[in-house]
Amino acid sequence: MFCRLQTHRWCFILFNIMLFHALLFGGDLLEEYFLHSLPVTYTDMKILKIREKARKLDMDPLKTNMSKSYIISSSEVCSDQEVFLLVIACSSPENRTRRNLIRRTWGNVTGIRGYAVLILFALGKPASETIQLDISEESQKHGDIIEGNFLDSFKNQTLKIVMSMEWTVTFCSTARFVLKTDEEMFVNIPSLAEYLLSLRTHRLEDIYIGRVIHQDVPDRDPQSQSFVSLSQYQEEYYPDYCSGTAFVISQDVARKIYVVAKETPVLVPPDVFVGICAKNAGIIPIQSSRFSGKKHIRYNRCCYKFIFTSSKMKDELFKEWREISDGKDCTLLETYYGLVSCRVLTYFDKFKHFNLETIKKEALHFTN
Repeated sequence: MFCRLQTHRWCFILFNIMLFHALLFGGDLLEEYFLHSLPVTYTDMKILKIREKARKLDMDPLKTNMSKSYIISSSEVCSDQEVFLLVIACSSPENRTRRNLIRRTWGNVTGIRGYAVLILFALGKPASETIQLDISEESQKHGDIIEGNFLDSFKNQTLKIVMSMEWTVTFCSTARFVLKTDEEMFVNIPSLAEYLLSLRTHRLEDIYIGRVIHQDVPDRDPQSQSFVSLSQYQEEYYPDYCSGTAFVISQDVARKIYVVAKETPVLVPPDVFVGICAKNAGIIPIQSSRFSGKKHIRYNRCCYKFIFTSSKMKDELFKEWREISDGKDCTLLETYYGLVSCRVLTYFDKFKHFNLETIKKEALHFTN
């Protein structure tokens, strides 16, 4: 009888452990299964024409008239090396402090196992002449600024994406992969590069990978900054797309997006715009739970050595990067504990944030 009770107790404990892990990681595993790209045979003539046009793209005319598109082009930074991973971090003109923090931390990686990594910042024009002078001085010092000939504003963030694609196919056409990210992100370049190196045995075309947003709806609130009217986008749902906080594309995808972008209205959020261009070019986004999307992942050294990105990073990034890049590897057990630990704490943070938002809304409703 005692042995039977003991067996039931162990079965109960084992069941709870399995349930805990299913709740913790099951959602991501199901996402990866259902949202993973499948081999596609293209029969749509429009898609075939886009892909052929992208293959034959000639960017020489743009090289002879750079001042029309760029205030600062940094056109030579890619010419003397074969870049494996090109990183373009979208930044606001006035955020020099943040760019310097990235240069001293995760943006300080220049290569992985002999493969070159190049990190650049994409900006639009500032409204202030003083800030423009600062940007010009910063560019002369670091040589890693791409500044487009358009005002840097919320409404023009899609233009910044288009400019980044244009710059890539014009001045860095040998880069095998392109990571588009934002300045508030932490990016684990070594972990991401190792993953991309593992793809060399696969067909390196149509790579569009990140945290996939599924069945997102357009913002129909006229008071919202990201309002999209029915005349601008008629469908009920956006096509699947990768969160704009960070996604990776292969060089051929950059070319296809650039070709389609010239025929696609710039009337939706920038990450949705990329998703629409990708869909029109016959490219399916690939889900990876190692991209955080808009979530901030609670810090754990071994967790951060495994994941690709984390959002909403603060200025203590320098201390955390020093710990992550200390050269000390994590054991399998340490990595497992780190992933469980940061996942649980991240869920707690999300729950706490949800409760605070609910309390704020109820308080506003009560006062009204």
